[in-house]
Amino acid sequence: MKLDTTSAGIAPGSIMADLAHRIRLVLGDITSLNVQAVVTAANESLRGGGGVDGAVHSAAGPDLVAASRQLAPCQTGDTRITPGFNLAASHVIHAVGPVFHGGNSNESDLLASAYRRSLELAAAHQLPSIAFPCISTGVFGFPADQACVIAIDTVINWLPKNQFPETVTFCCFQATDHSLYCDRLIELGMISEG
Repeated sequence: MKLDTTSAGIAPGSIMADLAHRIRLVLGDITSLNVQAVVTAANESLRGGGGVDGAVHSAAGPDLVAASRQLAPCQTGDTRITPGFNLAASHVIHAVGPVFHGGNSNESDLLASAYRRSLELAAAHQLPSIAFPCISTGVFGFPADQACVIAIDTVINWLPKNQFPETVTFCCFQATDHSLYCDRLIELGMISEG
């Protein structure tokens, strides 16, 4: 996926300067963030699972399972939205990322779609803030370095053209993922080293 810096005639440097205040990077537990929507890396059945999806379902409580079950199934690359129930976040966006099969099954496009559809739902509900985990990099096996680039580039391509969400947080649970995101954001001039 390439970063679209030609739309609206904006130079890459000025895009990054304008967007830097709209992107945050944190290392920690996404379930504790004070944002309007947390995204969970869901499966097509939307019944919860392991990793971040299990953590979100556990923190939100049993009402989340009941609410998300009514919206299933959800195809790979697509999303659904529910209330946040017991979370600090008012909403949960369930994003179904792809299982990685070597990279020849449209996985990159499907992963980008999961991020883009999450942003579209946040915008449709006029949610000012959203937090993303690392989608598909756990048991779904998507290489973390490739997923990082897709996540950040999809968000950076979305933000200049849309008012909502106003702030996007990338929340990494593991230090290795946080380091990948930090390096990518430094490379793009979104954050400075040190």
